[in-house]
Amino acid sequence: MATISQPVREGIRGPNIASADVQLPAVRDYEQVDREIIATLGFTKKWFIGLMCAVTAMLIGVSAWIYQIYWGLGQAGYEPPVMWGNFIITFVFWVGIGHAGTLISAILYLFRAGFRTSIYRAAEAMTVFAVMTAGLFPIIHIGRPWKFFWLLPYPNWRLLFPNFKSPLVWDVFAISTYLTISTTFLFIGLIPDIAVLRDKETNPTRKRMLSILSLGWRNSDREWRHFAKAYLFLAAFSTPLVLSVHSVVSFDFAMSDVPGWHASIFPPYFVAGAIFSGFAMVWTIIIPMRKWFKLEHYVTLNNLDATAKVVLFTSQVVGCAYLIEFFIAWYSGNRAEQEFFYNRVFGQWWWAAWIMLLCNMALPMSLWSQKLRRNPTWLFVLSIFINLGMWFERFVIVVPSLSHEFEPWQWGSYMPSWIDMSFLLGSFGWFFMWFLLFVKQMPVMAIAELKEIIAPRLKRSSSGGQH
Repeated sequence: MATISQPVREGIRGPNIASADVQLPAVRDYEQVDREIIATLGFTKKWFIGLMCAVTAMLIGVSAWIYQIYWGLGQAGYEPPVMWGNFIITFVFWVGIGHAGTLISAILYLFRAGFRTSIYRAAEAMTVFAVMTAGLFPIIHIGRPWKFFWLLPYPNWRLLFPNFKSPLVWDVFAISTYLTISTTFLFIGLIPDIAVLRDKETNPTRKRMLSILSLGWRNSDREWRHFAKAYLFLAAFSTPLVLSVHSVVSFDFAMSDVPGWHASIFPPYFVAGAIFSGFAMVWTIIIPMRKWFKLEHYVTLNNLDATAKVVLFTSQVVGCAYLIEFFIAWYSGNRAEQEFFYNRVFGQWWWAAWIMLLCNMALPMSLWSQKLRRNPTWLFVLSIFINLGMWFERFVIVVPSLSHEFEPWQWGSYMPSWIDMSFLLGSFGWFFMWFLLFVKQMPVMAIAELKEIIAPRLKRSSSGGQH
């Protein structure tokens, strides 16, 4: 049986990048990788405080849900014509958050982008928990959660099948498929690292559980070959999901004739926004972890600089989509569209639109500066603003369109109730609770892939010593 410190079989999974040995200059050997990454599994006071805050926020959301179930969906603050509000906004927000994990794990793996290695495990976990969070909102929104199976095309004798022409039914298939593939992708990538934990574990019960989860991994050449093929297949299979899932979510809006929604630009617009917000959430998670777990020599400034360039690019794509929306409304000559977009920016909802434009277009322009791209504090602050702006982007898409449709006598307003805000807070509590539990059970970084990065340097050092 090979030991856990044995080098990863070189060439089986492919090289990272040519300058891989420059990325982690402070990492000396495989034992250091095992020791420092496994050390993050220890319980600390900061972790307990974070978990308690997350659980408290989640319980606030649960309390609001119980209250809403008892008194009815009307407690959510909906008033005609705005019958979509916080639930749909937050649903789209969390689906978008989940996209960066698949992008970092799958697409950047296929392109051998080395900067993904230190952050992709956290991004994969973020994807799974974000999709779990998003999946709650369609159930919440139906008002009677015990009837959630009506969303599924189950066989029956009363011909009550869901309407397959409805994009809301497409969401069920998209989200369930995305969650299944993302969870499988996360688990497959964890197998070699679970084996590392198994071999280090001294508690018999936990060692037995890890042994089952590692599927008998022994670090042999044959196992690595099969693992590489499975990982490559899942990466290629997951890549279309980045484009398809949020495109399907965008059809919830684009398939209607509501002003501001009926636009063919929505699928690419939503996908770019999802990647944009997802990378911002990766910063929100990985930068504090980098500091608290003392992993600065794994998540280097070069890694953060590379992710900042992706955020800068997607910010410009999203900003371009905003401008195209205004141009098409003007060029179309459609009075309803023109008045809607004027109202969005200068009318009733000007404050939400300008928060969106400031956070998603103006502030990310700071990333043209290399100094700011390599400043973790600024990137963390910017990630908060971006996530705020992306939530308001969904708010601006949903609420102003419904409140300012074709007939002036139908125009209305929307004021979120305490139920809405409790669900929003509870969703963050639910997400961070699962993520904090995950980082204390599984390695927050891929031990095997970190060893691949330093393998060429150690090999050259060994050869130089012989000469």
